[in-house]
Amino acid sequence: MSTSALSGLKVVEFAHVIAGPLAGALLADLGAEVVHVEDPGRGDPQRNAGPHRDGTHLWWKVSARNKRSVTLDLRSDDGRAVALELAAWADVVITNFRVSTLEKWGLDYASLHAANPRLVLLQVTGFGAKSSRRNHPGFGKVGEAMSGVVNITGFEDGPPVHTGFSHGDSVTGLMGAFAVQAALYRRDNDPDFDGEWIDLALYESLYRLIEWQVIFYDQLGEVPQRAGNRLAAAPAAVINTFRTSDGHWITVTSGTPRSVTNVAALVGEPVEDYATSAQQAERRDRLDRLVAQWISQRALDECLEVMSALEVVASPIYTVPEILEDPTFAENGNVVTLEDPDLGEVRMQGVVPRMTNHPGAVRRTAPALGEDNERVYGDYLGKDSVELERLRRAGAI
Repeated sequence: MSTSALSGLKVVEFAHVIAGPLAGALLADLGAEVVHVEDPGRGDPQRNAGPHRDGTHLWWKVSARNKRSVTLDLRSDDGRAVALELAAWADVVITNFRVSTLEKWGLDYASLHAANPRLVLLQVTGFGAKSSRRNHPGFGKVGEAMSGVVNITGFEDGPPVHTGFSHGDSVTGLMGAFAVQAALYRRDNDPDFDGEWIDLALYESLYRLIEWQVIFYDQLGEVPQRAGNRLAAAPAAVINTFRTSDGHWITVTSGTPRSVTNVAALVGEPVEDYATSAQQAERRDRLDRLVAQWISQRALDECLEVMSALEVVASPIYTVPEILEDPTFAENGNVVTLEDPDLGEVRMQGVVPRMTNHPGAVRRTAPALGEDNERVYGDYLGKDSVELERLRRAGAI
């Protein structure tokens, strides 16, 4: 993997479940050596999350892919001593334990920085590691609720709706991976670099991405509200989902004046009636009704063929079987097949983002608990077999 973009980057995760480990997984996909530290005997709680096949849990096989699993009892003196050795070895540490827990274990930023002054620490918490709520428990759904995204998701006459996956955790992991790269750039270009502490709360990433909500309220006094599929701040007149005559769902969207006039032409409306933003806003509901009627009278294939000819921007709403059958996903390598020791052949997402000159790869599915103890503690930290056996007998690993 010497040609992968992040080959040679050393990462240690004192983290479990989703947000922190996803940041590490994204780095691992691009070649970083990521050591996932787990409690001996119990492991990461996510090992047992979600559906399973014959007792083998499936989500874990993807979420911990490309990583090394080691066991380490962070409650013991020996375990904490080894943890500091790992931090001294690493370029990056990722954690999402409570602030008070890390302070008790001597794994807070000050302690880690003393062990490795050039270390980058990504610390994920519910409400911010320096806030008054730093020790309050927090999960991704709470972050979503705080961010504003749940308030604007759903239909006008219905309740606020969470998206159908771990949205807050996942976007936090993505933002965390980005922040790590920013810190590493500074490290590699600043001879006086003295470490970095990335303090990321679970609500902040989604809050940042809804970039218009604060300024709309600040300047207009408008509180964005739920608008179904049409969005609270739609960039153009047509954004919605519609059902075809053969029972499929299709999204039609627009983001430019030209894309709106293309939709108008599709349903037989005078194009000149939709030439300006004001005209589009005035006729938005009418155009939406006409598009719904037009699609409801035609099968999916016919809709897509005519829309393509008129350059109407539209897509079927994919189910997983349709994702796996779609040629675009195949052309981009978005689905990979791997051998797993428990499940045999398994399919999962390929590496995103795709790097042309320094590509990542899915090298293996998630490791068994403690599978890499000898490699990490022996090869990386230089511990001999006598010391490893002592740590085992002490229950530290």
